[in-house]
Amino acid sequence: MERKLAAILAIDVVGYSALMEADEAGTFDRLKRGRKELFEPEIETRHGRIFKLMGDGLLAEFGSVVDAVECAVTLQRGMAERNASVAEDQRFEVRIGINLGEVIVEGDDRYGEGVNVASRLQQLAEPGGICVSEKVSKEVRQKLAFAFEPMGEQRVKNIAEPVYCYRVNLQLPRAAPVGRLASLELPDRPSIAVLPFTNMSNDPEQETFVDGLTEDLITDLSRSAGLFVIARNSTFAYKGRSVDVRLAARDLGVRYVIEGSARRAAGRVRINAQLIDAVGGDHIWAERYDSSLEDIFAVQDEVTAKIVEALVGRLAGQPARKRPTSLEAYDLCVRARGVSFQTGLGAREARTLLEKAIGLDPDYAEAHSLLALNLWLGWLF
Repeated sequence: MERKLAAILAIDVVGYSALMEADEAGTFDRLKRGRKELFEPEIETRHGRIFKLMGDGLLAEFGSVVDAVECAVTLQRGMAERNASVAEDQRFEVRIGINLGEVIVEGDDRYGEGVNVASRLQQLAEPGGICVSEKVSKEVRQKLAFAFEPMGEQRVKNIAEPVYCYRVNLQLPRAAPVGRLASLELPDRPSIAVLPFTNMSNDPEQETFVDGLTEDLITDLSRSAGLFVIARNSTFAYKGRSVDVRLAARDLGVRYVIEGSARRAAGRVRINAQLIDAVGGDHIWAERYDSSLEDIFAVQDEVTAKIVEALVGRLAGQPARKRPTSLEAYDLCVRARGVSFQTGLGAREARTLLEKAIGLDPDYAEAHSLLALNLWLGWLF
């Protein structure tokens, strides 16, 4: 069995099945012309060779990993130029993945993990984007004028070990040498990040409610002087992503991480939460709560108190938070949080929601503060 080291480039057309269903003959013709006019000439120019064609993609090998990445960048830019003059419903977008590894040679074909990882990286790329393995990034980061943004370790289908990968940013020039994100120095007090809770309900409209629970937990923990708490804007970057808690903690510069889920249905809510020591890998505390929605604020208080107690002990004079008296008012306020106050339509929508919340609960402090912010921004802009 012959083996060799090669850079493997995998390309796949986004939404190919839908394009074929809408216009089979036209889609096939445009795909064929794209291959002949852009993909095949560019791959050949960069000393690459296509060794497998699929209905909506291809695999190519390169002797130089620099050639493979430069080829991918040229292809994506070429696709963008072609799409600029094409009707929106006829545009092609592709995902590209690149890996450097050993492949098995059998005639003109190539097999093995080096090929499989490239195909999986392609699936992780955004439409119009390029995703590369860590090996590729190390080889080319000092030789090409593109930024390589860490995506962390990703678990992919049929590959036993997680793959650390990078996103190629074609808009940013290369800045400082980019490798894995350096571990930030831990603060001198217990540091914690609350990752976005997962919505376990079948109803996507409950996403806002679950995000609200996460935000409230961050706010409550921030009121404890003995804790260093990462802000919402940083932790919500992990929303909807499957992440390794240890990597997230390292990237955010914290020792402890809270993750969990919530399910709301038929007037009840179930919340699962766990507190993890990312340095030692231990579960410090975990709990499941089943309660009626009327008791949701008591559950929030209990979760906060248990986490604070686990990390810094009972804090004397811990300030109590004034909770709303109406769950409907709370829902309205949470919905308003997710609306942009800096657009005319968004500001009006948020103002309507907040005024309704205040009408239901005139003493709801957060609704008053958000409404004041909304009005101030409206006057400012």
